[in-house]
Amino acid sequence: MAAPRGAASCEDFAEFQELLRVMRTIDDRIVHELNTTIPTASFVGKVDPAQTCKELYQSLMDAHINRERIIKNCISQTSAVVKTLKEEREKAQDNAALLKQLRKEQTKLKLMQSELNVEEVVNDRSWKVLS
Repeated sequence: MAAPRGAASCEDFAEFQELLRVMRTIDDRIVHELNTTIPTASFVGKVDPAQTCKELYQSLMDAHINRERIIKNCISQTSAVVKTLKEEREKAQDNAALLKQLRKEQTKLKLMQSELNVEEVVNDRSWKVLS
């Protein structure tokens, strides 16, 4: 179960969330993956359970690392946008459109930061099932 490896679009929060949802499929299906990875008695000789478990473990690790990297990258990009907008806001105190854009970006930043907490919960749940 491969996760998408494309660059995340941090501008559109809905697109960002959809990418994370797709990338979390391996975590959402961890029980199913374990059930299909560990062979039944009739398939023990045909499948190496140690190797397939190792591959599942590596896939899960890769997925967690990639998602965390994408989330932190988007947080960094959005933080930079917020910083720039704050600097512009200092220069133009009465610009309502600029204030609206700043609030929008600040909200998006908070939502992205909350995704780190969601990620921690998802990862913990997967590791508990796997261990």
